[in-house]
Amino acid sequence: MLKRILIALPVVLIGWIAILALVMRLGGEAPAAFVPFPPAGLISALPENVTITGRSPISLTLRSEADNLPAQLYEAGAYLVLPAGLEACIPRFLRDDIRRNE
Repeated sequence: MLKRILIALPVVLIGWIAILALVMRLGGEAPAAFVPFPPAGLISALPENVTITGRSPISLTLRSEADNLPAQLYEAGAYLVLPAGLEACIPRFLRDDIRRNE
């Protein structure tokens, strides 16, 4: 049983990421985009209408008012673009605590 679970978990994770990427690519709406493992030249290749809202050594979070943000990021060299900034991604009790502290 444990062996089946250990085999299934990576398959489910890869499938989930693939669905998120496909939805984003096909025009799914999200307030921002998450780029894991951005290539070295991505930041310098970003269009002027794209703003970096978060940055770490292994990811970028970007925002733009343009409707074609995912296409712009792929053109700039991103390998994978996922949706970010959706309220459902953060449990309500965490969002409420963050808002109270601001």
